[in-house]
Amino acid sequence: MAMSVGKEGGDDNPMVEMNTTPLIDVMLVLLIMFIITIPVQTHAVKLDLPPPNPNPSNVDPVFNQIDIDFLGNIYWNKTEVDMPTLKGYLKQASALPEQPELRMRPEAEAKYVIVDQVMAAAQQAGIEKMGFVGNEAYAN
Repeated sequence: MAMSVGKEGGDDNPMVEMNTTPLIDVMLVLLIMFIITIPVQTHAVKLDLPPPNPNPSNVDPVFNQIDIDFLGNIYWNKTEVDMPTLKGYLKQASALPEQPELRMRPEAEAKYVIVDQVMAAAQQAGIEKMGFVGNEAYAN
């Protein structure tokens, strides 16, 4: 292996290349200084939460259940009803001071038109708490 260390006659030409090592050192020191001095960014969302309830209620929530079978029959709490009677029950439920939850359980073969009419009647009556139960049976 051979290595050239210079010319024998002595080269007095000035060096044209710039030594960048000190510049890189200075840049690294500045980068570290900036990283240390930047404040930690925290993402916070301000929420106005209600005050805690000192005496929580141990009463189970009251709920009404509407079942719809494949023949189009509507059941209010396991009792068969027609649409006008159902609308009356829904108005009574929405008029209570604390509205009970309305749970709908249509069968898989129930007609969509009937389910849609029951949901529209609940909306017109002013029911605010409504949900579907038994959907886990249709997961597969």
